[in-house]
Amino acid sequence: MNHEYFMKQAIEEAKKAEGIAEVPIGAVIVKDHHIIARAHNLRETSQKASAHAELLAIEEANERLNSWRLENCTLYVTLEPCPMCAGAILQSRIPVVVYGARDPKAGSAGTLLNLLEDHRFNHVAEVIPGVLEKQCGSLLSDFFRQLRKKKKDNV
Repeated sequence: MNHEYFMKQAIEEAKKAEGIAEVPIGAVIVKDHHIIARAHNLRETSQKASAHAELLAIEEANERLNSWRLENCTLYVTLEPCPMCAGAILQSRIPVVVYGARDPKAGSAGTLLNLLEDHRFNHVAEVIPGVLEKQCGSLLSDFFRQLRKKKKDNV
């Protein structure tokens, strides 16, 4: 499996989020080397706390497969999953998670804690961190830099 190829697809989703003033985080879910779901953050647009890229991609994949179980799938996401998304990943039985940038504030796939590989749960997921990390991290840091500049300019 070419992790960089699929992470680039997640980055394209993140750019869609950025284009509508959302935090640029994107996700894709792959099964049998084909993308079955794509999503990007929509929290501001939807005003829903749960509208994270991972959750939206999981919901799309559930519908596409007509199953809550996403066994034999891989989730690619540009930012390390938060606790809420890590919980959804475990509940949907995704076996592999590949992420780009680490999240020092909410990272739940190895940075702050590692819910995905905690054997106390009835499911664990293999975590592959740091794929195209610089590109994924730059999207976020550039977005927040521009946001701070806008706020400063409006003061």
